[in-house]
Amino acid sequence: MKRFYTSVSVESTDGGWDVRLDGKVIRSPAKAPLVFASRALAEGVAAEWEAQGEQVQPNAMPLMQLASTAVDVVGKQRDGIVAAVAKYAETDLLCYRAEHPRELIDRQARAWQPLLDWATLRYDAPLHVCAGLMPKPQPADATRALRHAVEALDDWTLSALQSATGACGSLVVALALIEGRIDAAEAFEVSQVDETFQIEQWGEDPEAAKRRAGLREDIVSARRFVDLLRAG
Repeated sequence: MKRFYTSVSVESTDGGWDVRLDGKVIRSPAKAPLVFASRALAEGVAAEWEAQGEQVQPNAMPLMQLASTAVDVVGKQRDGIVAAVAKYAETDLLCYRAEHPRELIDRQARAWQPLLDWATLRYDAPLHVCAGLMPKPQPADATRALRHAVEALDDWTLSALQSATGACGSLVVALALIEGRIDAAEAFEVSQVDETFQIEQWGEDPEAAKRRAGLREDIVSARRFVDLLRAG
C-alpha cells in the first residue's frame, strides 16, 4: 500500500509505549491496540515504519509482524500455539543424526550435542538421539518439561519463539536463542548443518539460497525482538 503518513513517533501511554503515525496510534492487522511494554521495542517498530518508502512493505517490518502476531494470534490462540511449538520436541532436529558420511556425523555431534546437554541441565529434559530419519519416541518427562518452558513465556516472547522454532526446525535451538545461550548467527549455523554440508558438496541453487536467507532473517528478527522487549 502507498505510504499514508509523514511523521512517526513513540509516546508514553497507560501500560507502556505506543507508536504513532501522524499522531494516530498504530494497530495490529486485526485492529487491536499495540501497547509495547518496552520503549526500546516501540522505537524499533517505529524505525521500521520510518524506513518505509513510497510503498509500505509489511514484509520489511519483522518487529511489527511479531508484535501483531503476539496480539492477534498468540493472545487469542495461546493453547494451540503452545501445543504446536512444544510438539517440535517430539521430533527435534538435533536428535536425528546422519548414518554417513563420518564428516557429517562428526559435524552434527559438535554443533548439536552441546545444546542437547544444555537443555538437559536447563530444563531437566534429556532427549534421545538416534541415527537415521525414523521417528523415535522421546521421554514423556522431557517433552513435558520443554512444554512447561514454552508455557511459561509471555505472549510476546512466545511469538518470537514460535517464529524461531519454525525457522530453526528445533525447539531446543529456538529456546537457546531466546534465552541467550546462542546468538542469531549461531542458531542459523546450528540449524543449517545438514544444508551447509550439502551445499559444500553440490553447490546451492538460487531458490535454496533465497529460502536460507529468509530463515536467517526470521532467526535474526526473533532474537532482536526479544532483546528489545527485555531492554526496557
